[in-house]
Amino acid sequence: MSAKKTIITVAPTGAVPKKKDNSNIPMTPQEIANDVYECYKVGASICHLHMRDDEGNGKMDKERFEETVRLIKAKCDIIINCTTSGEIGASDEARQAHLRSIRPELASYDCGTMNWMHNSIFENHPKFLEELGKTMQECDVKPEIEIFDAGMIYNSMYYVKKEVLKTPCHYQFVLGAAGGSTATIENLVYLKGLLPEGSTWGALGIGKQHVPIMLATVAMGGHLRVGMEDNVMWSAGVLADSNAQLVKRAADIIRIAGNEVATPADAREILGLNRVCDFK
Repeated sequence: MSAKKTIITVAPTGAVPKKKDNSNIPMTPQEIANDVYECYKVGASICHLHMRDDEGNGKMDKERFEETVRLIKAKCDIIINCTTSGEIGASDEARQAHLRSIRPELASYDCGTMNWMHNSIFENHPKFLEELGKTMQECDVKPEIEIFDAGMIYNSMYYVKKEVLKTPCHYQFVLGAAGGSTATIENLVYLKGLLPEGSTWGALGIGKQHVPIMLATVAMGGHLRVGMEDNVMWSAGVLADSNAQLVKRAADIIRIAGNEVATPADAREILGLNRVCDFK
């Protein structure tokens, strides 16, 4: 029997951590592209991209997405996964414009509204979710359905019935966000048990639960997301040197568990992606 192949997604930047939190977080398109390439070389097959403005704040900036993807595609064939939620308060159009121009293979689909960081609202109105699902279908972009609590799984089932989402779905459990489900193995087991048959899934733990959730996810047969969007630390009191350092640790854990690290070609097959992003 061949070894199971486990996908590593790197989320190098996110919208929240700043250089003051870890000076190694990439911010500019060139920094992000160089960082993604180093992660690709040590095992990442997907990159989950956010953009920042000149002050380092999260920004749904179509031109910066385009520049970053162009730079990445010049270096490697890693799968492009663009966020649609990189700026609180961004318009519905700004959250989708880059999907139409870049046509990434994957993009985030946050399946519900929630309190965010205890100081704002992360709004995903039903009207927006229906529009986003249709945009993704038109652009042949597979949704990565980000799940912050159990209700979002049930929301996704509703949108499958409405044909806004197509099966088989791919889910990403985001555990430990302030306002969402806490990052415990019990919560991971519960959420995984709610998934429709035939779904693929991955998980991450924010902050200090980064490694425990990673270990549990591998043991349960899921895929991994690592990176400074979710965790700027290597260990207690020690900052991560780079995103590639975090990817390499994930790859080592996958191999220790007896699995193989999925290549981009493997990941495309596992997720049912029928094309490669050819944005230039």
